Amino acid sequence: MARPYPPLRPFAMGEVWAVTAAEARAFDAEAIDRLGVPQRVLMENAGRSAATALQRLFPRGQVVAIVGVGNNGGDALVALRTLQAWGREVHAILVADRAPDDPLLHGWAVSLSVDRELGEGGWRDVLGSAGVVVDGILGTGARGKARERQADAIARVNSSGRPVVAIDVPSGIDASTGATPGAAIRADVTVSFGAPKLGALLHPARALVGRHVVVEIGFPPMDSDSAAARVISPDWARARIPRRGTDTHKNKVGRVLIVGGQVGMAGAAILCARGAFRSGTGLVRVSSVPENREPIQSAVPEAMFVDASDSAALEEAIAASDAIAAGPGLGTSEPATAVLNTVASAKALPTVLDADALNIAAAGTVGDGGGLDLAAIGRSRPLLITPHVGEMARLQVDGLDLSEDRVAAARAAAARFECTVLLKGAPSVVAAPRRPLSIDTQTSSDLAVAGMGDVLTGVCAGLMSQGLEPGIAAPVGLYLVGRAARLAGRGAALTPSDVIRWLGEALTEGGVGESDLPMPFITFDADPVD
Repeated sequence: MARPYPPLRPFAMGEVWAVTAAEARAFDAEAIDRLGVPQRVLMENAGRSAATALQRLFPRGQVVAIVGVGNNGGDALVALRTLQAWGREVHAILVADRAPDDPLLHGWAVSLSVDRELGEGGWRDVLGSAGVVVDGILGTGARGKARERQADAIARVNSSGRPVVAIDVPSGIDASTGATPGAAIRADVTVSFGAPKLGALLHPARALVGRHVVVEIGFPPMDSDSAAARVISPDWARARIPRRGTDTHKNKVGRVLIVGGQVGMAGAAILCARGAFRSGTGLVRVSSVPENREPIQSAVPEAMFVDASDSAALEEAIAASDAIAAGPGLGTSEPATAVLNTVASAKALPTVLDADALNIAAAGTVGDGGGLDLAAIGRSRPLLITPHVGEMARLQVDGLDLSEDRVAAARAAAARFECTVLLKGAPSVVAAPRRPLSIDTQTSSDLAVAGMGDVLTGVCAGLMSQGLEPGIAAPVGLYLVGRAARLAGRGAALTPSDVIRWLGEALTEGGVGESDLPMPFITFDADPVD
């Protein structure tokens, strides 16, 4: 019996944008001030939608909401009042100075406590009676560590052992960067309004979000003028995969040149070539040292071999290609640097630089006379670089602080080198000049395996050879590799060869994803990270 495919996740209706805290405030103001949408209407829609999702996911037991100040606490009160009207037993604990007869309750006699009056035993009794806890303590505007009163409530909720539904974002996370400077809620489900918050998609906050559900509450349409980041959804990626004409041939559907593989490192070039083929490209050449001819041609008989030590042959291969991927297993020797300089000075093809190509470029970046000038290459052609954190750090971008803000680091590198930057990690992000940031949704710890980056480089180069610009090829490539990993279903035993095996299924699969929440206002539904 065939193994069933894993569900297509995340579910995403239309284009999904992610907003920072400042963008969320501006979008609220746009809806309220310019378009005249009453704030109370937005809050009612938010609270009722959160209540509906909660009722579907946690249909039994008392609902206890921890209510702070501001709109976040108001959304929680609306949800609680709605659930009581539907027959659920509810209770609110106020952890900020808020009137117990809040007009948002619409006259409903919701059971209320004030945290300072509960005492240790009262907290224990109320949380112990809960079937589910609603986190309405802090919202997207919170900055820095939670104050003592709210931090105490967060600690009590986290130690309660009860499932938690967070309103918009888990309290205590930075909605823009994903930082957790102090106490933060560990949610089982986060229900966000209008759009996911960028910080909720980034670590360390991402591990605290749990299942991430986004609901439509009456905002106007969102686009790149409203948000600086896009979520890479299955439908978005699928719509951008190159399509072949019915009357075509191998030279018209993309020709890729792979440059890599020093002695003993043929495997990196092999994985890259296989990834390029599986992306749908029609012809692949591999340029490597002569000693690698036999292993490469044995492992990838479909590929043509080019002797990297023969500069004339290499230049001829470049002239006959549509895109180049350079760096996997290349090494940083003088001959490797000479090969890269040939690539950089020849026909200005769309290019992917990865691994040792970036290490060689880093040598030039610090000014010791070696390496490549990435910015010059970026100005001369469509360029994608695919560093992991270590390679990114070696490039020494001014103002780059990977530990504080990976998104800002990727954007800074894209601006400095005038190219697209795919910063690998959890999650991977794609930054490009004058383009929205793209956030990966398929990241899994299963992908943390040597050689996976070589496959990704080959896939991206293959997509670029078929006409995709780097700012689109990179997020589509990320999606295909991540989805293929999930289709493989190997868990921690996953290998790059497993991903290559399943790339074809990922390439041909379609749809907006699957969700078990059959409500039309759900626009995004993502599983907890693994």
